[in-house]
Amino acid sequence: MSGHSKWSTIKRQKGANDVKKGAVFTRMANAITIAVKEGGGDPETNFRLRLVMDQARAVNLPKDNIARAVDKALGKGGGPALESILYEGFGPYSVAILIEAITDNRNRTGAEVKSTMEKAGGSLGGPGAVSWMFEKKGLIEVDPGGEDLDDFSLKMADFGADDVVSIEAQTVQVITKQQDLKMVEEQIKSAGYNVKSSDFDFMAKTSAKIDEVESVKSVLGLIERLEDLSDVVKVSSNLDIPDSMYESL
Repeated sequence: MSGHSKWSTIKRQKGANDVKKGAVFTRMANAITIAVKEGGGDPETNFRLRLVMDQARAVNLPKDNIARAVDKALGKGGGPALESILYEGFGPYSVAILIEAITDNRNRTGAEVKSTMEKAGGSLGGPGAVSWMFEKKGLIEVDPGGEDLDDFSLKMADFGADDVVSIEAQTVQVITKQQDLKMVEEQIKSAGYNVKSSDFDFMAKTSAKIDEVESVKSVLGLIERLEDLSDVVKVSSNLDIPDSMYESL
């Protein structure tokens, strides 16, 4: 598991991601629209839509906003067409970065991402520049209920999980193959565990380890500025942060 993935989880749980609510609502509505276009408007048969709707409810996106986003994707509402774009590049210290965006204007979004990367000493690359370093996985955050981590991990393996990573005292991250996320999540819920969230994410197959606190801060600063762009949905990197450095950060 990349250090940045763990950092992002901790930051979110502690409420450190200070993003305006309006921007969050817009991103979630756009993500719902894209999910419907890709797999239909029924969350019972469109697992991606169900995940995005769960995330939307978690940030208190009003029901009317969710309904409008679904209607827009089904052609019942107006507005410009949206598309998903994956940007690839390198940040400071050759850290590989993937930027997932949803936009109605790829020229605007591309220019914003490029400018943000270059101001931090990074650069954008073409398709395939860094995506080969990543694999899309299912990530499920679960409360193990105080259970021993080794015992819990064995149960997750029986359910089909690839790995289990401890995040905090009452939160572990269960990692699955992309196609197994729904199956594993359902088994975890059936076993009586509290699933806090589930999603797909890019996980690095090779990592860039940085041991200097200030250097790590410069990479995290770039990632957070990218995440603050209005069209950016998610940023993944292969930054590996040593566990001993988290308090310093």
